[in-house]
Amino acid sequence: MSSYTSVTDDDLREMLATIGVGTVEELFADVPSGLRLAGPLAIEDGRSEHEVYTELRELAARNVSADDEVTFAGAGMYDHYVPALVDAIISRSEFLTPYTPYQPEVSQGGLQAMFEYQTAISELTGLPVSNASVYEGPSAVAAAGYVAKQHNGRRRFVVSEGVHPHAIEALATLAHGWRMQVEVVALVDGVTALPELDEDVSAVIVAQPNFVGAVERLEPIADAAHAVGALAICSADPIPLGLLQAPGAQGIDIVVGEGQTLGNRLDFGGPSFGFFAVTDALVRRLPGRLAGETTDLEGRRGYVLTLQTREQHIRRDKATSNICTAQALNALAGIIYLSWLGRRGLVELAELLVQRTAYARERLAAINGVTLSHQQPVVREFPIRVDGDLDAVIEYCVTHGINPGYRLSEHELLVAITEQRTRAEIDTLAEAIEEALV
Repeated sequence: MSSYTSVTDDDLREMLATIGVGTVEELFADVPSGLRLAGPLAIEDGRSEHEVYTELRELAARNVSADDEVTFAGAGMYDHYVPALVDAIISRSEFLTPYTPYQPEVSQGGLQAMFEYQTAISELTGLPVSNASVYEGPSAVAAAGYVAKQHNGRRRFVVSEGVHPHAIEALATLAHGWRMQVEVVALVDGVTALPELDEDVSAVIVAQPNFVGAVERLEPIADAAHAVGALAICSADPIPLGLLQAPGAQGIDIVVGEGQTLGNRLDFGGPSFGFFAVTDALVRRLPGRLAGETTDLEGRRGYVLTLQTREQHIRRDKATSNICTAQALNALAGIIYLSWLGRRGLVELAELLVQRTAYARERLAAINGVTLSHQQPVVREFPIRVDGDLDAVIEYCVTHGINPGYRLSEHELLVAITEQRTRAEIDTLAEAIEEALV
């Protein structure tokens, strides 16, 4: 998206004079009148940006031979609407191109943006301290495991099968180097069936909602971990946290997650950012950057990187993290998006997801040959079991311009709903699946 710079009347007159025309209309004199707009677009007043964008996209689609695919795929990355102001702000040069803000005297804007981002993540997660982001969700889970290892020196992670598979793989890869074991525990009716724990467990790791969309009860999991001296770690989806009780309020020690849903697009898999929040007891082991608020000698408010030195990330085994880079630009998109939504807007968005997902769940479950894989509460995603050739169902949907979801197993499909999926599109998905089964 191109940057937008406002033009004053004086600017406009100067530009027109420079190119030798008197009015803007003269620039389009060679365009036949029948191809020009006769007046303003016939769009009703009071429409939201999202609604206007959708209508303009439908108009633009008349110029192409095929419509865009309607996607119900999720599994960790979601087709949420990104408002235009996100691109407008992150495209500014002071955010897009600066080097890392180790010199606070020339980096106040970037540091303040980090501080505001940290504040928002702390409020969402219910934990007092957040860093200024890491690479993405899966590596955030692995980094949280390393914090637990450093904290208690134990040798085993107990990880719910409901944690994203990529996160489990990232954790297992690094745990091999730490000479630690990763035990994956199964889901029962969609939720974590935690086994009896012993005192060699370093951390228990779960997701909220989990990979099959189910909302987990985190407090019993945190209590079980703490009873044996282990940490409780949760990989959380940030938008549902606008509606669900914060993991920190349920006893979770470390909350991490994938930030793509907060103002970041589905650009061929990335980039995005990972968020990371901890209790006060773990703040010294927090990976990544931490922006703090202070005052200068004259009492003026200012922002600095705090509690860690630049060199701490490159001290190998003595460092809390060997990653020297934050996804600060993507995290900035996250705080812009959250500011655009506001406190009430985030709650309303989560409520909208619950309502549309409930409708989709009911609509699909009513199809002969389709059943729900579990009965747990969900927010935006749920799995269905298809009694038939799932490959044929998926192929049929794709030929009709629909991506029906993420394939979980031979007969299971994970369906994700965002605010961009309308009731009519949900009906179209249901009709396509029903036709394919028939």
